[in-house]
Amino acid sequence: MEFMNTINEIMGPLGWIVLLGVLGVMMIGMTVIMLMRQPQDPMAKLKRSQTEPSERPSQQRLRQSDRNEQLQKFAKFLEPENLDELTAKQLMLRQAGYSSRDAVRFFHFAQMALGIGGLVFGIVYVNFLGGGEGLTTQKMMMYTVGPGGIGYYLPKYWVTKRVEKRKEEITRGFPDALDMMLVCVEAGQSLDQSIVRVAKELHASYPALAEEFEVVAYEMKAGKDKVGVLTDMGDRCGVQDVSSFVTVLCQSAAFGTSISDALRVYAEEMRDKRVMRAEEAANKLPTKMTLATMMLTVPPLLIILVAPSVMNITKLGN
Repeated sequence: MEFMNTINEIMGPLGWIVLLGVLGVMMIGMTVIMLMRQPQDPMAKLKRSQTEPSERPSQQRLRQSDRNEQLQKFAKFLEPENLDELTAKQLMLRQAGYSSRDAVRFFHFAQMALGIGGLVFGIVYVNFLGGGEGLTTQKMMMYTVGPGGIGYYLPKYWVTKRVEKRKEEITRGFPDALDMMLVCVEAGQSLDQSIVRVAKELHASYPALAEEFEVVAYEMKAGKDKVGVLTDMGDRCGVQDVSSFVTVLCQSAAFGTSISDALRVYAEEMRDKRVMRAEEAANKLPTKMTLATMMLTVPPLLIILVAPSVMNITKLGN
């Protein structure tokens, strides 16, 4: 009772109403943030792409310019000397969407710059801004070296998130790409022509997948082996569905079977797989909403139901 009286004295007669208002504003703010983070409608992106000029920015061009001369001077320090490690790093950056020839150098330069910057910030904060007063030696070392370590691993974290997001986009758009490709092949177009058309149509909704198909189309036009081009696409995407699709096309070319039949069967499997993913996500939703419901719904409800009784008991006690 004394605790409730203390709360009433601090908050005043309108304190509970103010508290409910603050909780309501917080819930509205969280709802607005969740609505703003929803993915954009593919149809809206398609309409916008049709109304805007068809010219693409220079950063999306497949033709790459010469290497950066400033980074060329420090290539020995910004590139791994081991060829396998360099290849693995290039593959990881390509899966993240960074296909520039200097991507590995920029990545290591960002790690070095952010690491040194974080270390300098830690030293200045501990020694010159008074952040190290009253701290033990272990904590001072942690506050000094910690920002440098965070800055060093920040580019790797960013690239990892980009890889996951790009793989998710490719996975979501791949069934639609297969349906488009099947329509093009059954209409009489060759596999090369259907890939070019699919890459053109997918730019509005799934730009990452469209870029991969564009690379395949240009490599085929350059005369590269078709099996090798498709295998490279599977490695660049890093998605199991694309790797299986590449295997299906390679086996169809090796055994001389119809590409349209192979695409029809595999496109049907991808549609079923997409439905299964949607059902799985729908089944997970109630479990994920349980904690949020308990945290955001139960406390305000208890306050609304219990607050009048607590106020009456407090008045009777006085």
